[in-house]
Amino acid sequence: MLELSGIFKKYFLGEPNELTVLKNLNIKIEEGEFVSVVGQSGSGKSTLMNIMGALDRPTEGEYILDGVAVSQMKDSQLSEIRNQKIGFVFQTFNLIPRTTALSNVELPLFYMGVGKRKRAERAAELLKLVGMDDRMHHMPNELSGGQKQRVAIARALANDPSIILADEPTGALDSKTGNLVMDIFLKINREQKKTVVLITHNEELALKTQRIITLLDGEIISDRKVAA
Repeated sequence: MLELSGIFKKYFLGEPNELTVLKNLNIKIEEGEFVSVVGQSGSGKSTLMNIMGALDRPTEGEYILDGVAVSQMKDSQLSEIRNQKIGFVFQTFNLIPRTTALSNVELPLFYMGVGKRKRAERAAELLKLVGMDDRMHHMPNELSGGQKQRVAIARALANDPSIILADEPTGALDSKTGNLVMDIFLKINREQKKTVVLITHNEELALKTQRIITLLDGEIISDRKVAA
């Protein structure tokens, strides 16, 4: 489903301070897998997620998503891939401050031209899925960090993407709340059959996934299945 072959990411090409952030990465993720990518700060985790999410292009190598060469696409095509196939969840939530939880979840559907009634129905259904149906009319400043992240997860699911990419989604949360958010990702993977890629520095959370890919200085040093 998702395959990276010979991926390099370099900055300052041809200059004395040329920096290679990702080095010859080869990763294949099957449909419905729950994979975590772990590593220290600066290991290349977020750069890898940006390439997987079609937010950035590799300097070298090929990225195939559902049989299509993403690395060869034009910017307009990349935007379409992001809108249709990929849901993003970030550490900072990225909710719009002056609008309700319901309206935040509706936003991707609005940009897709979905009618008002269907948008509201879909958003309410997703907020119920993440346990936020009793907070759907609250503003972000009326929600806790964990509640904001659950709204962000619901928003990532709005367009029914096949892949959820989560970049340190529990990084701003305490451990108890982080575990509750992690349980939602597990539920989405199990019940919604979504492919989930979790970027994290938290080994304890990574052990809840099916597979752990470990990066060090832009290279894969380990790719292992987690015992059930």
